[in-house]
Amino acid sequence: MARFATRVTSIESSPTVRLGNLVAEMRARGEEVLSLSVGEPDFPTPAHIVQAAKEALDAGLTKYTPSLGIRELREAVARKSKEENGIPATADDVLVSPTKHTLYLACMALLESGDEAILPDPGWVSYEPMVRLAGATPVAVRAADDEGFVPTPDAVAEAITPKTKVLVLNSPSNPAGSVIPRRTMEGLADLARDHDLVVVSDEIYERILYDGEHVSPAALDGMFDRTVTVNGFSKTYSMTGWRLGWAVAPKPILREMGKVQEHTVTCATSFAQKAGVAALQGPQEPVEAMVREFRARRDLICAELSKIDRADCFRPGGAFYAFPRLDVPTDSATLSERLLKEAKVAVTPGRAFGAAGEGHLRLSYAASRETIVEAVRRLGELVAGM
Repeated sequence: MARFATRVTSIESSPTVRLGNLVAEMRARGEEVLSLSVGEPDFPTPAHIVQAAKEALDAGLTKYTPSLGIRELREAVARKSKEENGIPATADDVLVSPTKHTLYLACMALLESGDEAILPDPGWVSYEPMVRLAGATPVAVRAADDEGFVPTPDAVAEAITPKTKVLVLNSPSNPAGSVIPRRTMEGLADLARDHDLVVVSDEIYERILYDGEHVSPAALDGMFDRTVTVNGFSKTYSMTGWRLGWAVAPKPILREMGKVQEHTVTCATSFAQKAGVAALQGPQEPVEAMVREFRARRDLICAELSKIDRADCFRPGGAFYAFPRLDVPTDSATLSERLLKEAKVAVTPGRAFGAAGEGHLRLSYAASRETIVEAVRRLGELVAGM
């Protein structure tokens, strides 16, 4: 019998991936399932991006690239980071990697046994496992209903110990779609400077924004040298399957992240990197149209949820998730299981995102308007009968 490493046995499989696999299996058996569980845009990748990949393939770009990424893409990312986010980056501060692998690289480069990393609760399902895989201890900071799903400087300050090394931030957030206000971000940056912390800022939803302002902590005074900014193409350009993203970090951190990349995936997919250049430098109208539709769906799902007497829904300022609290006599996992079995609607239980997510469901409105209306109607019927 094989003996497995505790760093792996100590973590669970991704609940969102597991649910997506289950829905695919049910549909393969011929069952009709309405899915509000998937964290990916339901729009095609813009045609000019696909065309760039085809041209790269035709040109023979099918071999290894430099581990940090092709220069053209790194320059495009640096230019975007400086012009749109105010981050003083150059191409030499950019590492191209397969989307969330950038977060894993940051954890492996920055954390080790005995270290602590502060995470928002609720927060994306993979933050905690990545911290544990690096041998460190995740420390959850409540960022739930009463806080508008934003980690406050006071709550983070209480969680800091001499072992704290990393502060993970995510705005707009998954699962609630919350946006960290500038003043709050400045307060969090003050804590990072005062306690010599590295901020890992997950900004994958930055362009899918409806209310408020997106603030990159690396753009604040004195923060570039202690911030790893993670971003990518998956959400903004509907390129989830392309597995292409990037990290912007000061050279000492980037160098150590690059070592991990060299000994794991080597480099991002070569021809996909040319598609990334086209995404950043090409027309942005497809992104703008997608965000307009997501805004309309945000308004629709909030209106439909308001019809459920026992639902209380935070109005998301970004991303494409609603995270309503349901006043029902059961936990979120049981509720989501019943919803799938009895109503054929797939959602993600709030507890998957942390203890503070209990009592909530995450509903992705990366689905048609008709699907949203019918799925929420079925949820309302189930809740009414409990």
